[in-house]
Amino acid sequence: MLLRMSTLFLRTLREDPADAEVPSHKLLVRGGFVRRAAPGVYSWLPLGKLVLENVSRVVREEMDAIGAQEVLLPALLPKEYYEATGRWTEYGDTLFRLKDRKGADYLLGPTHEELFTLLVKGEYSSYKDFPVVLYQIQEKFRDEARPRAGVLRGREFHMKDSYSFDIDDEGLQASYDAHRAAYIRIFDRLGLEYVVVSATSGAMGGSASEEFLAVAATGEDTFVRSTGSDYAANVEAVATPAPSALPVEGLPEARVHHTPDTATIRTLVDFLNAAGLGRDFSEADTLKNLLVKTREPGAKDWELLGVGVPGDREVDLKRLEAALEPAEVALLDEADFAAHPFLAKGYIGPRALIDNKVRYLVDPRVVTGTSWVTGADETDHHVLDLVAGRDFTPDGTIDVAEVRDGDPSPDGRGTLYTARGIEIGHIFQLGRKYTDAFAVDALGPDGKPTRVTMGSYGIGVSRAVASIVEQSHDDKGIVWPREVAPADVHVVGTGKGEQIEEALRIAGELRARGLRVLVDDRKGVSPGVKFTDAELLGIPTAVIVGRGLKDGIVELRDRATGEREEIALADVVDRAEAACKA
Repeated sequence: MLLRMSTLFLRTLREDPADAEVPSHKLLVRGGFVRRAAPGVYSWLPLGKLVLENVSRVVREEMDAIGAQEVLLPALLPKEYYEATGRWTEYGDTLFRLKDRKGADYLLGPTHEELFTLLVKGEYSSYKDFPVVLYQIQEKFRDEARPRAGVLRGREFHMKDSYSFDIDDEGLQASYDAHRAAYIRIFDRLGLEYVVVSATSGAMGGSASEEFLAVAATGEDTFVRSTGSDYAANVEAVATPAPSALPVEGLPEARVHHTPDTATIRTLVDFLNAAGLGRDFSEADTLKNLLVKTREPGAKDWELLGVGVPGDREVDLKRLEAALEPAEVALLDEADFAAHPFLAKGYIGPRALIDNKVRYLVDPRVVTGTSWVTGADETDHHVLDLVAGRDFTPDGTIDVAEVRDGDPSPDGRGTLYTARGIEIGHIFQLGRKYTDAFAVDALGPDGKPTRVTMGSYGIGVSRAVASIVEQSHDDKGIVWPREVAPADVHVVGTGKGEQIEEALRIAGELRARGLRVLVDDRKGVSPGVKFTDAELLGIPTAVIVGRGLKDGIVELRDRATGEREEIALADVVDRAEAACKA
């Protein structure tokens, strides 16, 4: 491959786009790799398409290596497939829905479990046909409410999704393990720093689930690691260790206190500590009750839900949404409080919720025998020494309080610390959710039908491109890993005719040796602009043909290390080839 910048469809920019928030968005646009077409929708220009295809190539090679077979399914899908699995309603507003000219309902596919399941059902019927793994690399669509960060959080995105079909759970585990190992090889080859964390399954369904997160301060996902083990989990999947129950005998009786102007935990604690009650109170002694409303997919009416957490913790809304998925969740507004006068805003306690048959779930730390200060269901009043299991019994537990640095690790080894990451891959053991929906059976060796079990495995290809840039850039531009760079070497002719002609000659020889070459043969462009563009575009190796040419000298540059070396013109092709293959 030989690309000439004099004819390449490329315009670099000196200023960051106005809506860019993260480095990958800024640099991919400035470098002419992508251009915004609409909110959350991007065009991939020649250099960007090359990077995208290089990432896809790595994915294909590792998928093929585990015996997966590539197909290409339609992105436009009929409603009935998703109705059969419940996901037409479960996905809610994130689905792009449309009608054809006859009024039939369709959607643009966010994932393809349904269609792959039906494909296999239509082709295979015997245990001898299994296992089988199919995959595709295709555009997916999700109607993001707030698309942001360029191609990191888009409404249209490039994705690899694969699906395994096995006769039994042992086969599913083997397929899952093979994908996990393949993903590790893929992300290693892409040069990404990543972690593998336990995760929730969400609308995908199934049991075991792990995410691959590229470590990045700009990531939307919070994950935790342990100081004492290899435990790692998405914050939504962290299980809070529950303390042992305590005896309730001998504990003080619950009593209501007048606590004026204490609608917040902080004001409540300050008031109690100034009230001369004979002991000190902390926020952890209080029970904070958050009211939300939930609505199941397809339902018209909302239902109230009370969530109780220790007062020194906030409810993590992402954890709450994940815990209640696929139900829709919203905070109460003033109209909701007005419609339910038993809710004393700022002073809500368990008793009014339980008495009015509002489902009430509490943090795992709220075990029998724990004593709390909480709302007395009357403005300016709180109840002290309200004991769980004696004075109130919740309907269950819900693990949605914020996870903080220093919390004990769920595996009992060390404490947790948090970091940020970008989800680049997710693997699921789906089990039989989809094969049950479509009655996918295979005749076993005994002639009896066996329900097929599935796994689902995704990689965000376009998101991986952005994640690479998030991790691999400096103040001058992108620093592409060689595996995915749009070219192996960038030959820059900095001056007038002779230097450009020599740059073209060198580029031609490098191409003849099988290297991918980008040559800057633009005339009338200053050396400073060419150097700035070279650093912005981030090709791993650069050959600079400049003023030293008159002395038979050119310069070899390494974009990652910044090292520069003057070498003889006669040696430049050999040296550049060696650098590219090192």
